[in-house]
Amino acid sequence: MLKHLLAAVYIVLALSVDAQTPVILSQRDQAKVIDELLEDRLRTILPSLMRREGIDMWVVISREYNEDPVIKTLLPATWMAARRTTMLIAFDRGADKELEYLAVSRYDVGKVFKRAWDPDHQPDQWAQLAQIIAERNPKKIALNKSAHFGHADGISANDYDEVLKALDKKFHSRIMSAERLAIAWLETRSEREMAIYPQVCRVAHDIIQEGFSDTVIQPGVTTTDDVVWWYRERIRELKLDTWFHPSVSVQRNEPEAIFAKRPSPVVIIPGDLLHVDFGITYLRLNTDTQQHAYILRAGETDAPLYLKNALAAGNALQDILTGNFVLGRTGNQILAESRKQAIAQGLKPSIYTHPIGYHGHAAGPTIGLWDMQQGVPVQGDYPLYYRTAYSIELNVTVPVAEWKKEIQIKLEEDGYFDESGFRYIDGRQKELIILPKQDKINKQ
Repeated sequence: MLKHLLAAVYIVLALSVDAQTPVILSQRDQAKVIDELLEDRLRTILPSLMRREGIDMWVVISREYNEDPVIKTLLPATWMAARRTTMLIAFDRGADKELEYLAVSRYDVGKVFKRAWDPDHQPDQWAQLAQIIAERNPKKIALNKSAHFGHADGISANDYDEVLKALDKKFHSRIMSAERLAIAWLETRSEREMAIYPQVCRVAHDIIQEGFSDTVIQPGVTTTDDVVWWYRERIRELKLDTWFHPSVSVQRNEPEAIFAKRPSPVVIIPGDLLHVDFGITYLRLNTDTQQHAYILRAGETDAPLYLKNALAAGNALQDILTGNFVLGRTGNQILAESRKQAIAQGLKPSIYTHPIGYHGHAAGPTIGLWDMQQGVPVQGDYPLYYRTAYSIELNVTVPVAEWKKEIQIKLEEDGYFDESGFRYIDGRQKELIILPKQDKINKQ
């Protein structure tokens, strides 16, 4: 079944590459693919991660309207959130056995988490949880409680207290933070997800290209906000979601003091260097992309060489950063080495790369923040693992003599790191997007 559904994904998304309007799976087919991917992840990803972290029982508890960041990644597609108090258990019965998946619920939760509570027999849900734990006698009971990683801190204070109250005190010393397991579950991508992710990123790239075109932008008329809201509407039209509001900004050959006085939003004019920050959510996977476009002046057929060279400097910084992706290195180590190399090459770098996946700013190692270029405590000390995805987000400041000022090339592209090294999931921007399109002009 999964094979057929994934084939449908490839066909539909392949059509979107050549079509002006990408074709997206129906809501029904999206739900089927999401559920099949989840089942595959629970069978192939979670067992090895639990054993890697030395945890034999993971208990995820979440209440409706106060959801744990992990819970949605474990729920079937038709569950939009936790219901009442949702309790899910993954128990490792031994290396030669499959994990046991239980739901302390009135019904199964999806196809994998099986009902393990009969309220008619035991009305107290917490007592039922305690009984399940006592019967299995785990060595370690991992709960999503973390001082530093929000993704792994989903259990509420009340629910944590309820667990302690329900359990026999002999189990209290076995309770531990699921921090590293929760991060590992969220950051690790499956083979089947990575078969789909390139097309998800391609859809995002296609939408950016469409927005940065003369079908959307009329120089002298269109404002930056017009383009932003076009992106929001386009996302909705395509049955997609976004995890953040897009932004569109302008840099131009004008003193900053004059440009700062212009009313906002800014009207786009010839000679402008445009920037977009844009992301979509599709099949529970997120994208995060920043690219640049140039509006041709009268008589121009291409962007000025100095802007092309500025973009090349941004690409050089990308290469330096991704060249430092080494298994086991921490985010802070990657940041420090990349900055050292970039500065030695005459670049003026700022690096603020983050994991991408189930969340936009996802779980895993933080590789710099815009205001923390010397390292990020704790989150930056988390190491790099294989089969993880990242938004390579950074900027380089470049002096432009022709404009008598510095400009920033802000780039962001999604990439994947595994045993073969680092690669961009759907390529990266190496040439400025040009408006208007020259092929249209040449045909007139």
